[in-house]
Amino acid sequence: AAEERFKQINEAYDVLGDPGKKRLYDEQLGMGARHAGRSEGPRRGHARPGVGRDPLDDFGAGMPDGAGMGGIFEKLFGRSERGFTGRARGGDVESEITVSLDEVLRGSVRTVTETRTDPTTGAEQRSTFQVRIPPGVREGQMIRVPGHGEPGIGGQAGDLYLRVRCEVHPRFTVRDGDLTTEMVLAPWEAVLGVTLSVPTLDGTVSVKVPPGSRAGQKLRVRGRGLPGAEGARGDLLVSLRVDVPGEVDAEERALWEQLAARSRFRPRD
Repeated sequence: AAEERFKQINEAYDVLGDPGKKRLYDEQLGMGARHAGRSEGPRRGHARPGVGRDPLDDFGAGMPDGAGMGGIFEKLFGRSERGFTGRARGGDVESEITVSLDEVLRGSVRTVTETRTDPTTGAEQRSTFQVRIPPGVREGQMIRVPGHGEPGIGGQAGDLYLRVRCEVHPRFTVRDGDLTTEMVLAPWEAVLGVTLSVPTLDGTVSVKVPPGSRAGQKLRVRGRGLPGAEGARGDLLVSLRVDVPGEVDAEERALWEQLAARSRFRPRD
């Protein structure tokens, strides 16, 4: 019986918390408003639970006013045993926010302007508020902004949830907390080795490329990636690419021909 009563209460709260359904309720359609779109329509005068009557009338039956579960329900949901008191929390709203990798690294406070349309008048309403972007935030993570959801009915507004999208960076790609960047080598740098100055999100680092490095090889720089939830940073991966000159003059060509004749390297053997 208690389970059935709770089902009835949930149905009543769904109807009375919706302005349109509440209007029908106030016009004495009662809980039948929930079924107004069905072919049979509401049937007033029947004692069927949840139709044509307020199921909350039964919930506190036999108990003193304000006592028992009816009184508890009023405290929790802003509704008395005899009906809705006009207080309901607003619904939550979900949107998106795009953040840069610098914001992921350091965090930021973003000023956001929101535009909404008043459902009653059709007029646009604007509000400006601040959103804190925590360091280490990740793609798909939700940032909660209290009180900026749908307005309540005599109660507090719901919350705004912003789903994080990471801005595409021209140099770095992201995988979890690691960053990857590409550096191009000349053929002789790959053969002889070289020390590169590699950019990161917070300055440059020197990376030693060992002799005999190959295209596609990745060198790891510890602690130069993005911070995690506990503050520890991921790594920077330097992906090597070997490029060749498109044009050479006569002297360069002669040198390449000497190298081809002298070298014992046979890539297809």
